[in-house]
Amino acid sequence: MSRMEGQCWWYLLVLSCLFQTLSAHSDFYTSIGHMTDLLYTEKDLVTSLKNYITAEENKLKQVKQWAEKLDVLSAIAMQDPEGFLGNPVNAFKLMKRLNTEWGDLESLVLKDTKDGFISNLTLQRQHFPTDEDQTGAAKALLRLQDTYRLDTITISTGDLPGVTHKSPMTVEDCFELGKIAYSEVDYYHTELWTEQALKQLDEGEESTVDKVTVLDYLSYAIYQQGDLGRALELTKRLLMLDPEHQRANGNLKYFEFQLINQRKAQAQEAQKAREEGKERRKRLTSDASKKKKRFREPVPERKMYEMLCRGEGIKLTPRRQRRLFCRYFDNHGHPKYLLSPVKQEDEWDRPYIVRYHDIISHGEIEKVKELAKPRLRRATISNPITGVLETAPYRISKSAWLTAYEHPMIDQINQRIEDLTGLEMDTAEELQVANYGVGGQYEPHFDFGRKDEPDAFKELGTGNRIATWLFYMSDVAAGGATVFPDVGAAVWPKKGTAVFWYNLFPSGEGDYSTRHAACPVLVGNKWVSNKWIHERGQEFRRPCGLNETA
Repeated sequence: MSRMEGQCWWYLLVLSCLFQTLSAHSDFYTSIGHMTDLLYTEKDLVTSLKNYITAEENKLKQVKQWAEKLDVLSAIAMQDPEGFLGNPVNAFKLMKRLNTEWGDLESLVLKDTKDGFISNLTLQRQHFPTDEDQTGAAKALLRLQDTYRLDTITISTGDLPGVTHKSPMTVEDCFELGKIAYSEVDYYHTELWTEQALKQLDEGEESTVDKVTVLDYLSYAIYQQGDLGRALELTKRLLMLDPEHQRANGNLKYFEFQLINQRKAQAQEAQKAREEGKERRKRLTSDASKKKKRFREPVPERKMYEMLCRGEGIKLTPRRQRRLFCRYFDNHGHPKYLLSPVKQEDEWDRPYIVRYHDIISHGEIEKVKELAKPRLRRATISNPITGVLETAPYRISKSAWLTAYEHPMIDQINQRIEDLTGLEMDTAEELQVANYGVGGQYEPHFDFGRKDEPDAFKELGTGNRIATWLFYMSDVAAGGATVFPDVGAAVWPKKGTAVFWYNLFPSGEGDYSTRHAACPVLVGNKWVSNKWIHERGQEFRRPCGLNETA
């Protein structure tokens, strides 16, 4: 092999390693657990940068001392140049300075002290987040704003519920959110965040972003939402700051023309409405009486989902509430729990959801997280048409799968689930560990395969998912509830607890009331692990029922 071929192979090897590293560290924003690594990376870079600054300061100190010394010497020498050089020592020192010492000074000035910092930065850059991460985190903030009905001031000042590390947003931060929304053709959020950026600029905050740029985005976003009058007003303000702004001058004429047409159309509609006034009032009266007779329309799923996430869900009636109990549970005299039963609490009646308290210890949680963290990868969903696993924008988390043979503790956890549910674990899926990212969520979905998804779990050969067991491995400061929009149930994370429900009726039919979602995490770090239990092996443990939906 020639030397050139050897170098080519070496470069290919380096590139291969780099791409593997990059692929292993993608989608940072989908896992808070992985994002913590970035803090250590940044801390190391700050240390490297401070070392560089110290080296530069030392270099400048030496140059400054040299300049001050020569400044004094030159002042003396220039008073009587010939007399000064009449001293042979001064003449010698001048020759020495110009021939040697100025060369040394040149070397000192040219000395590159940034090599260490640049090398470290280049090395760490391969672990940096990508544009996708920045956009994903920005979209998460906008999603949280909508779900929890937060205004821009609350977010920009950092006054979020449950926050312990308050962090206000700068003009640049607000404007960046607005620009990302703009690139997604989301003019509603573009308006909110460019307006907040403008407000902070008007209040005197210093920024590298100027008012002209912000007004340019803001006026166009408002125009796109149909408010021509306000768009025109903001464009005029922009032109007062920059009269030569080419786009703004063009928009000014266009907005004025459109506004005249809009007012004409509104006047025509108003005239037409006056002419049809009596007939319209009669029709409205008739429609109103019809509406009173209608049943109340159901709340759309998305709206109900967000209401439940905010804690505004349906409350159980007193009669249904009385049917929910707390108890010490030994699963019908299971030997392991006869003397030390577990604490069980009814969370909901239909579907029946129970919570087990103090069911997983802090030590077990830390071990599970330790085993899972190196393997966390972007969580996937099963495509309902192809059955292929793929990422989705409505599932923002990373997950890892832990098998029973990897560590005795995983086997013990699986056995505990079997002892308390009475269901066979040999046909269940492995323990899945999930860590949610910025605004991490999983929108409404079913755990079981529906009739229109006959191949959902075909490759497993263990039938449908009969039940779900979900461990909460962290407390969450705000948000992060598990909600069931069809029935109005909301279960809030509590470290050390687990919830359990059946996805299928004893007949094997799916229980559609178990459609559930993981609400966006507003503040905090949410860790969960779950066990999906399958039909095979449960024939005698949960016998088939004759009633299709009972």
